[in-house]
Amino acid sequence: MNIQYKKGVLELCVLSLLGKHDCYGYEISEYLSKHIDIADGTVYPILRKLRSEGLLTTYMQEESGGPPRKYYSLTKLGRETYEKERKEYLDFAKRVEILLEDDDNDKK
Repeated sequence: MNIQYKKGVLELCVLSLLGKHDCYGYEISEYLSKHIDIADGTVYPILRKLRSEGLLTTYMQEESGGPPRKYYSLTKLGRETYEKERKEYLDFAKRVEILLEDDDNDKK
């Protein structure tokens, strides 16, 4: 798949996942890599960027038998941004789908 397609939506995918529940970085990376072909280490720069923009906050939580993990959580701004960008993306995707379907109809 064209890497430019993925670059445009990975931040939105991270926000979507965190909108469902708080996660630690490796958990996010593992989940996304099961659904989208991404390179190791792709998620962490995105998390740092979203945190620096005020869309995420972090906290440490100890796990039984393991070291503490850094969890990421959406801020109020993060939730608002996700809802806005989700709507924009879905609208855009629908328009692209219509355009591509029109190409199929033109060939008939």
